[in-house]
Amino acid sequence: VQLQASGGGLVQAGGSLRLSCAASGILMETGWYRQGLGNQRELVAIINSGGTTTYGDSVKGRFTISRDVAKNTAYLQMNSLKPEDTGVYYCYARGLGYIDYWGQGTLVTVSS
Repeated sequence: VQLQASGGGLVQAGGSLRLSCAASGILMETGWYRQGLGNQRELVAIINSGGTTTYGDSVKGRFTISRDVAKNTAYLQMNSLKPEDTGVYYCYARGLGYIDYWGQGTLVTVSS
């Protein structure tokens, strides 16, 4: 499985960004984790092969994960961004055999 992440950048607080993660191979689930400066990596959002979504508590109601099955691509729409959303966002996927894969991180910076 290979993951190709895109999106991210600099945005003012209250703004929006969208991340994409294109994958090759068969996936059980895909999504994003993030890591802020000095923080541990935390769950942002995951969507599984059945379409069930899971969100981290800090992003519920603001972020939406979706997927295009035909393109094998997941999207993370991030709205009402806050400075505390700043961090490196890592595309993640779980393939067959419960093997986890990680894409390159993409930086999201939210200015106050």
